[in-house]
Amino acid sequence: MTNGANSLQSLINILSQAVLGKEALIKHFLIGLAADGHILFEDVPGVGKTTLVKGLAKAIGCEFKRIQCNPDLLPTDITGVTVYNDKTGEWEFQKGPVFTQILLVDEINRTSPKTQSALLEPMEEKQVTVDGTTYFLQDPFFVLATQNSHEYEGTFPLPESQLDRFIMRLSLGYPSKQHEISLLTKVIHTNPLNYIEQIMDPQDFLAIQREIQQVYVTDELLEYAADLSITTRNHEKVQLGISPRGTLNLIKCSKATAYICGRDFVLPDDIQEMFFPVCMHRLVVDQNMFLEHNDKEIILKDILSQVKVPGSAGRR
Repeated sequence: MTNGANSLQSLINILSQAVLGKEALIKHFLIGLAADGHILFEDVPGVGKTTLVKGLAKAIGCEFKRIQCNPDLLPTDITGVTVYNDKTGEWEFQKGPVFTQILLVDEINRTSPKTQSALLEPMEEKQVTVDGTTYFLQDPFFVLATQNSHEYEGTFPLPESQLDRFIMRLSLGYPSKQHEISLLTKVIHTNPLNYIEQIMDPQDFLAIQREIQQVYVTDELLEYAADLSITTRNHEKVQLGISPRGTLNLIKCSKATAYICGRDFVLPDDIQEMFFPVCMHRLVVDQNMFLEHNDKEIILKDILSQVKVPGSAGRR
């Protein structure tokens, strides 16, 4: 597994040339994708989300398309539509932008719930059904969506069923002063994407995903992950805890974390590292508790402290 882990590390390094000072976040970003998941970015505008996504597409040689969401966007604007061809006298399906490998859905919460729901089937099953016909998507297929958490007017918050489809939610945040100056210096001379070169192709990335599936997890650690999720459901300040899909994603991301560290087995540390990015957006707190903005993190820390960590999680 060393070659694959080295390739992911090289990918982190090259993407860090375009989005400065965000190596740890880029690592989590790639862990989520290597675990075959979709990513939600909740952030302020202009911090490099689009650059990161375009850089990824360029680095792994994937087809890239972008949807700019707005209230007028229709489900067919995402999936495609069947139209009548006067010349042939037949109905033909015109594919929408979802038929790609990396789909950037910009400002997803600016479009209606009906249109948002058009992404549920592609994200879960990697297929699209239009007029009773099912069309399969390319592999790999990733949905990378953005939303601005500081704007509420004219937005439609994502329902829990939609949020649960994202393997993790990330936030780039503002760069440090030093990194912002370095970015300004670079941008004056060239586009940051010019620092990105292709270092693998989609088949290489799929091979990495297959190897990650073989990373070993002990029964003790599976029970540990389940206990963490169950504890979220029973916590006094939580209205809706982590779903079984969330628990599965926690294990998948933990396996990818172990892999990127050069191991073929998961440690408790891997689960603990992934617990926050995988579970934070899935947690629905009890509104009657009048909790502060950062109380989700406090709750998850409390849960980590409550659940006993397995004493041994080595190799088979």
